Amino acid sequence: MAKSSWTADSIRGEGGFSLLETLVATSILTVALAALAQLFAISTQANSKARATSYATVLAQQKMEQLRSMTYGFDNLGLPISDTSTDITVVPEKVTGGKGLSPSPPGSLNANTGGYCDFVDKSGNTLSAGNLGTAPPADPVYIRRWSIEPLPTNPNDTLVLQVLVTRSRNRGSADAATDVKRLPDEARIISVKTRKAT
Repeated sequence: MAKSSWTADSIRGEGGFSLLETLVATSILTVALAALAQLFAISTQANSKARATSYATVLAQQKMEQLRSMTYGFDNLGLPISDTSTDITVVPEKVTGGKGLSPSPPGSLNANTGGYCDFVDKSGNTLSAGNLGTAPPADPVYIRRWSIEPLPTNPNDTLVLQVLVTRSRNRGSADAATDVKRLPDEARIISVKTRKAT
């Protein structure tokens, strides 16, 4: 009969984990899991901010395209023509009753200015403030503000267009500054529009 390779002496020689080894392993695992949980929280927050910034950028691009599509050129006789009456603060835009590409007053990016701002809900729908209003309607998530300024070196034929999309909140000193500041989850786009023959 063959002897078993397992004997009481060989089993006694193989010891299990001591209590100290178990505590050390558990401590290392706990620290690793805590660091992983913190990394997960930071990642979630970064993704949320990136999503808000991306959404704000899309809203700013939409408004910039709307501004760039407005008439600003020369007629058949070579005389300058400009759209100065379209209301783009409402959807669908109205051909009268608005500011069009009229130069905006100073500070139109710093504060809600009639004819140069609109409000957007969480689904991306433009909310009407009514009659070039500046007070936000119920539950806006974003505020779009834009400015239209003649280029100082060519004021008759070139406009500087700026669009700022902010969250609907108190922006503190970012709005109080002479040169409006863009906060991390906001978007600001600048473009130039030059008269072209139609």
